[in-house]
Amino acid sequence: MRALVVTNMYPSPARPALGSFVRDQLRALQRIEGLDVHLHAFDPGGARSYLRAWRDLRGRFRGDTFDVVHAHFGLTAWPALAVAAHHRVLTLHGNDLHHPRSRRVTTAVLGRMDLVGAPTAAFAAHVPGAGTHRPVAILPCGIDVERFAPSDRAAARARLGLQPGGRYLLFPYDPARAVKRADRARELAAAAGAELLTIGAVAPEDVPLWMNAANAVLCPADWETFGLACLEALACDVPVLARPTGAHAEALEGIAGTH
Repeated sequence: MRALVVTNMYPSPARPALGSFVRDQLRALQRIEGLDVHLHAFDPGGARSYLRAWRDLRGRFRGDTFDVVHAHFGLTAWPALAVAAHHRVLTLHGNDLHHPRSRRVTTAVLGRMDLVGAPTAAFAAHVPGAGTHRPVAILPCGIDVERFAPSDRAAARARLGLQPGGRYLLFPYDPARAVKRADRARELAAAAGAELLTIGAVAPEDVPLWMNAANAVLCPADWETFGLACLEALACDVPVLARPTGAHAEALEGIAGTH
C-alpha cells in the first residue's frame, strides 16, 4: 500500500515543536512492513501557503496515484486534492473547526473525503454530520515512548541546575498561549509553595528531562483537542493535575497520582 501524508503541522528548524505527533505517527507507519509512506509538509500560513502547496503537490506527484492520501488539519485537505488517490482521509485537529473562518473552509471539503478522523469522541461530536450521514473515526494522537520515559529525578534536576530538594511544578506549554491558562498554573504553584517551571523556550528534545525533574505536571487549559502533554507526563511516570478536556479524563482514569 502506498500512502501520502500532507500536513502543515510538522517540525521545522523554525518551529521544532510543531506537529511532533504527526512526525511520530509517520515514523511509526514507515516501520510497518508493506507500507510505503511519503510525506509532503509545508509551512503554515495564509491562502498563498495553501496555493503554493497545491502547485508543489501537483508538480511533485503528477501522474502518480496513491492508495491513500491523508491530510492533517482541515485546510490542508484542499491542496491534497492535487494528488490522485483511491481513498482520501482527513484528520481534524481543533482550530480547523473552532475558528470561524477555518471552519467554513474545512466543512466545505468534508464531502470530498472518504473518511474523517478526530482525536477524541468529544471532538468528533463537533464534526458536521457526525452520527448521522458522516462516519467519523477516532484517531488518537500518540507519543514517542522511547523519548518520554521515566528517568531519575535527581539526575534530571542536576542537569537542569535545579535544587535537589526543591518543589517544582511544570507547566508544559508556552505561557504566552492564553488558552493554556498559565495564570491558573501560577495560582496552583503559589498555593502549593512550589516554583513553576515552563517550557516555552525549551528545545523539544529536552522536554522529557523537564518532566522527569518536576514533582508534578499541570495541564489547566480551557480546552484541548487531545492533550499530548498529559500523556507525555504519564509516560514519564510523573503525577498530573489536568482539567477534564480533550483526552485528559480518559487518560487519567484509574491511575494513582493523577487528578
